[in-house]
Amino acid sequence: MGLRLLSRVFHLPTAVLYGSLSFFISVLHNVFLLYYVDTFVSVYKIDKLSFWIGESIFLIWNSLNDPLFGWISDRVFLDTKLSSVDISTPEVVLKRLKALSRNGPLFALSFLAFWVAWAHPGLQFLVCLCLYDSFLTMVDLNHNALLADLAVSAEERTRLNFHCSLFSAVGSLSVFASYAVWNKEDFFSFRIFCVLLAALSAVGFTVSTWLLRQRFEAGMKMNLEQESILKELYVDKLCAPPEKRITLMEYLRQLSRHHNLLWFVSMNLVQVFHCHFNSNFFPLFLEHLLSDRISLSTGSFLLGISYIAPHLNNMYFLSLCQKYGVYHVVRWLFLLKLVLSVVMLLAGPDQIYLLCIFIASNRVFTEGTCKLLNLVITDLVDEDLVLNRRKQAASALMFGMVALVTKPGQTFAPLIGTWLLCVYTGYDIFQRDAMNHISTEPNLDSGKMFTATLRQGCFYLLVFIPITCAVLQLFTWSHFTLRGKRLLAVKSYRQALPQSAPSQDVKTI
Repeated sequence: MGLRLLSRVFHLPTAVLYGSLSFFISVLHNVFLLYYVDTFVSVYKIDKLSFWIGESIFLIWNSLNDPLFGWISDRVFLDTKLSSVDISTPEVVLKRLKALSRNGPLFALSFLAFWVAWAHPGLQFLVCLCLYDSFLTMVDLNHNALLADLAVSAEERTRLNFHCSLFSAVGSLSVFASYAVWNKEDFFSFRIFCVLLAALSAVGFTVSTWLLRQRFEAGMKMNLEQESILKELYVDKLCAPPEKRITLMEYLRQLSRHHNLLWFVSMNLVQVFHCHFNSNFFPLFLEHLLSDRISLSTGSFLLGISYIAPHLNNMYFLSLCQKYGVYHVVRWLFLLKLVLSVVMLLAGPDQIYLLCIFIASNRVFTEGTCKLLNLVITDLVDEDLVLNRRKQAASALMFGMVALVTKPGQTFAPLIGTWLLCVYTGYDIFQRDAMNHISTEPNLDSGKMFTATLRQGCFYLLVFIPITCAVLQLFTWSHFTLRGKRLLAVKSYRQALPQSAPSQDVKTI
């Protein structure tokens, strides 16, 4: 009786409950990204060798666990021999929600493991990173897969994504709150802060997934008889022979023939690279291009805007997506990135106000594009279902396979960026005296030459990376054909499938 009363009190729209899961992820993940390296380097005093070994192993695991967990989650949808009964769309949603209800609180607990020293720094660094990323991957895969499973129409998916952006923006405020308690010398207050964040996230995952599960279980009970009749009619009418067992290699062969997927991951690899390049080098650009020309508060404002504005801006992008389609909005953002970068290159590094606007907008638009691409992946899920005549969409597996190809961009970003900076200026980010060998003119102070060369190198890096990325992305994106009439045909086909009939639209749940 108490649980039913709680469900009635918190009778929130499905889109709000789905979006709230983004809050419980971002409220922890933003703090993790900002402080985990500094914690191990400055507080736990990890040595350089242990740090790089941990990062190297983590990079491998970070790329492999997405398709691995996606395959474990969705292989039952690809292999009819594993189940004698067809799986309906509401059952798929319940399966995702159960996974979130289990892994959400475990994700919060793995977050806490960073902030208390319990082993040798090198061992703790490796274990914490891999453990945290494992639960984060499980949460992200199932949460993103729900975007494809809860709704098929572009309007409903856009509405779900809108709420994700709204709640992610609110969750990003945890970064600002963390500044008040962050102290390397006295870690107690920060630990208490992290415990409170983890408790909030764990409780939030439990409550939100429980409310969604109650809603879908009630809907399944109401349509149980209708669903059974439809299944019987569907099987008796078609009398289709059992499908062959689909192995991982067969699934990979199917993906290799999915041309839109191949063009998308090519474009998205560049996008992931650019997003992480901006994140990795944002402090460097502030330090060497603007630090002596803007106030500290202005620098802090630019940093804060770079975290929150992409989520808020994404809400406007999503409204454009409803009107013009995701393909055209993403293409406009690539063109905008190219135009702004060329204008900045022509203006030069001495236009300080224009430089501030460009640094902030470059990150905001790039991050905003990343957040729109989940909608494209859900369309690829639909096309994969149609092309390969699947009985149920393998949403989590598709997100995992995309991550497998695109996540190396996270590694390429710092490696290529630091290499280009070193080639052009001789500056090694890990060795502050790396430019001492540069010869100087007799009448020119070496320190000033170092600063001028480094500043010019940072500026060229700032503008040429977006130009190169935009050109590559416009080329690959022009070959993506899942738009217009083809996209409408794919969605119409999926909506007409028999297993989709008993499921309810997001608006009615």
